[in-house]
Amino acid sequence: MTAPFEPAPIIVTALLGPADQAFFDGERSAHFPPERNHLAAHLTMFHHLPPSLAPELRQRLVAETRGHPMPRARLADVFSLGRGVAYRIDSEELAAIRARLAAAFAGLLTPQDAGGWRAHVTVQNKVEPAAAKALLTALRDGFRPRPVAIAGLAAYWYRGGPWEMLSRHMFSA
Repeated sequence: MTAPFEPAPIIVTALLGPADQAFFDGERSAHFPPERNHLAAHLTMFHHLPPSLAPELRQRLVAETRGHPMPRARLADVFSLGRGVAYRIDSEELAAIRARLAAAFAGLLTPQDAGGWRAHVTVQNKVEPAAAKALLTALRDGFRPRPVAIAGLAAYWYRGGPWEMLSRHMFSA
């Protein structure tokens, strides 16, 4: 494990509004294997940015959020991860922010981050396929799309365990 003062890979997420965070945390607590559930529910935008980008990333996240309204977003669907289940989030505005950041860091992205982006919140992962299929069926029953609040953007150091906050940037109300 990396020492706390040493740079580490950076994860970037969209921050959910309080009510939506509580909803997704509840879903994750109910369905994620407890021995693997070490994080709050999250909407990952980048999985692994180089630590050397920290200063520039912070500036870019400030520019994308300060004085800007929250991007419109909606909880659009429930989908299978094969061995898990996630909620799809649709937001053209959040996708545009991610595309600008990806373009700025294009040569430094991992294959996972350079590929297509599918905004989602995982509520179950690393379970048997039959269990994932059963949850998918249960969650789809009665599912209704609805708005989701994207309150801000955050960057975290990834040191092999729970994430360590690097910076947090809120959209205007």
